[in-house]
Amino acid sequence: MVVLAASILSKSGKVLVSRQFVEMTRIRIEGLLAAFPKLLGTGKQHTYFETENVRYVYQPIEALYLVLVTNKQSNILEDLETLRLLSKLVPEYSVSLDEEGIGKTAFELIFAFDEVICLGHKENVTVAQVKQYCEMESHEEKLHKLVLQSKINETKDVMKRKASEIEKSKIDKNRGDKGGFMSMGSGRIETSLSEISIPSSGSGFGSGSGFGGLINEVDSFPTKSKGRQPSSATAPPKGSGMQLGKSQKTNQFLESLKAEGELIVEDAKPKAGQAKAATAVLTDPITLTAEEKLNVTLKRDGGMSNFDVQGTLSLQILNQEDGLIQVQIETGGNHGILFKTHPNMNKELFSNENILGLKDPNRPFPTGPAGDAAGVGLLKWRMQSADESMVPLSINCWPSVSGNETYVSIEYEASAMFDLQNVVISIPLPALREAPSIRQIDGEWRFDSRNSILEWSIVLIDNSNRSGSMEFVVPPADSSVFFPISVRFTATSTYSDLKVVNIIPLRGGAPPKFSQRTNLVTENYQVM
Repeated sequence: MVVLAASILSKSGKVLVSRQFVEMTRIRIEGLLAAFPKLLGTGKQHTYFETENVRYVYQPIEALYLVLVTNKQSNILEDLETLRLLSKLVPEYSVSLDEEGIGKTAFELIFAFDEVICLGHKENVTVAQVKQYCEMESHEEKLHKLVLQSKINETKDVMKRKASEIEKSKIDKNRGDKGGFMSMGSGRIETSLSEISIPSSGSGFGSGSGFGGLINEVDSFPTKSKGRQPSSATAPPKGSGMQLGKSQKTNQFLESLKAEGELIVEDAKPKAGQAKAATAVLTDPITLTAEEKLNVTLKRDGGMSNFDVQGTLSLQILNQEDGLIQVQIETGGNHGILFKTHPNMNKELFSNENILGLKDPNRPFPTGPAGDAAGVGLLKWRMQSADESMVPLSINCWPSVSGNETYVSIEYEASAMFDLQNVVISIPLPALREAPSIRQIDGEWRFDSRNSILEWSIVLIDNSNRSGSMEFVVPPADSSVFFPISVRFTATSTYSDLKVVNIIPLRGGAPPKFSQRTNLVTENYQVM
């Protein structure tokens, strides 16, 4: 058996794709294929015919013909088996079985034909094997791409670090130029701005009173201040004398990075209120945190394919003397939730009285510093459901093409179970040079041009806005481009409705003061 050529022709005889497997001139193959429509008969039951030199074996595929040109000595049964395999491969690679679809995937079809036929002889392969061979997956290629991506990420980190260093050096240079030394009369006093902070008073340095005020301010500051705020952050009010500090010009390089979606970490001292809040993370001697992580996969046409809730109850104790305790809890009575205690917990005590305590009552719970937010895990639970009413937030996306534009309407509907906070709905877009045209929106939006993602944010969803919508316009695009849609939000209530009722001290005395935190977060929430 020798296959001379495998070709795809239109009904009118136009050659769309042709692959030759033996040496022949272009004039000869064009002549053989040009003769095919003339020799093709109508009303015949068989799908082959012969001439003096060659045999044509063909199969209609919608508006096309798949034709094998073989010599007359080839086995007709093997020719038909080869034709059958090629007819299965054509729809795998061509989206539409017409001239336009074949033209777009011509090279993919040629590569697939080469995997089936070698030097005119059929290879013993299947459709799945041909697809696997054509994908050309390579471990070395994957490794090379991973190394290349790591280098790109490392270069980005170096770029950010250098930009931050340049910004710092400019700030330090401005400090040195503006406050290197001060003079009064014949005496000279050199003061380094790296060791003191300039007061924001309006006194000048030309008079004795102004200099005396400066000395008083200097004495009130420590000699070396860690994490000081740059002098350019706050400009002093206007005064009669020389003024220190001007608002510095924004670094254009950093701003361009921010516009492209990069996260720039600026070196600035936190405000007093922020610093105070950061140090006061744990104020009570005992803190219990109930957190649930939500994994939901919704279908774009409606329905739900996955709903999974995983929760944990953790304990943080500041003082070692408060470690000998037991925790009494209440659950919300949701029978679909399965609870599992830590191996060191007394399971019988929890099953009978809903009290969490160690197996050894003389052993205290471990303590940790105030900044240790992880704590000790006491209890885990999990809930899975196929009930769509359990979904806290459903998303509907309706793309429609009209002329040279695609109109996309997105709406959300929130359940009354939770008040959702910091909601961000991320919609992937086709590659755009400019931001999409937002026609209507309930909330705010942001366009990430680097990743081509439109972020729709709602600060709070409560009874006043259980539903909302957004409409925007982009150039023509397929509807699958706008999926998967990712969703992020938090809530202060949980599915388990777990509550800490009491803290029981094992040494006796009054129960210690405690606080409870409840948090629901999304781990993976998508509309596929």
